[in-house]
Amino acid sequence: MDADQQGVIASPVAIGSSRGGPVDHTLRRDRWWVRPAATGAALLAFAVYSTWAAFTNTHYYAGPTVGRDYLSPFYSPCISSNCAFKFGPVVGSWWHLSPALLVLVFPLGFRTTCYYYRRSYYRSFFRAPPACAVPDAPKRYSGESRFPLLAQNLHRYFLYFALIFNVVLTFDAVEAFRFPGGFGVALGSLVLTVDAVLLWLYSLSCHSCRHLCGGRLDLFSQHPWRHAIWRRLSVLNKYHNRFAWASLFWVAFTDFYVRLVASGAIHDPRLF
Repeated sequence: MDADQQGVIASPVAIGSSRGGPVDHTLRRDRWWVRPAATGAALLAFAVYSTWAAFTNTHYYAGPTVGRDYLSPFYSPCISSNCAFKFGPVVGSWWHLSPALLVLVFPLGFRTTCYYYRRSYYRSFFRAPPACAVPDAPKRYSGESRFPLLAQNLHRYFLYFALIFNVVLTFDAVEAFRFPGGFGVALGSLVLTVDAVLLWLYSLSCHSCRHLCGGRLDLFSQHPWRHAIWRRLSVLNKYHNRFAWASLFWVAFTDFYVRLVASGAIHDPRLF
């Protein structure tokens, strides 16, 4: 029995033409537009906040003046002279803008080329397609075979940099437990720790990371270690979309929290 006999509506994909039939026609009667609209609003809110935070170039490090060692993930690794115990200074007089503009290239490149985020913002902003069984808004469809979407193929390389940044952010989380009197735990210490954990979960659950560990193998039995890693990453991969949203929200919240502590707007409570 073919698809037409089963009552399934076919939606052919053809390079160079519109997918799904007439742009203004769909048989769906549910509120299919709610999810792409909500997704677009959330991504737009993050883009606005992260852009503002990157250009402010202030209050991204809560240092000895407030008895803490917190660095915003938007500015990590620290390449300026404002962070007393970090890696800086790398940025000198040759760079007059915020150092975050140099740092954010790699983690943002990893997210914007992520398979899950592609689906999200393609549907929300480009309407290509906005939902299942809903036609494309564009008149022509060329996929990711042309510039600038051709750059999506760099995702696996951005993954390598993202893993390096995760190591740095883990170091920042460990440093967040350092206090003038020695080891301690404050609310900010936990905030930075959760941020590092979520970013690791998001990166390790990535499709490219899973392929890197277990892809291009003919026989798993000949590579037991890679197979074991691949199986564990496959479990994480099931929740990749959740890790993507949780880490996106938490990285912005972490920057916001560090900003409040560094500016003196709030007092970071020490737990012990």
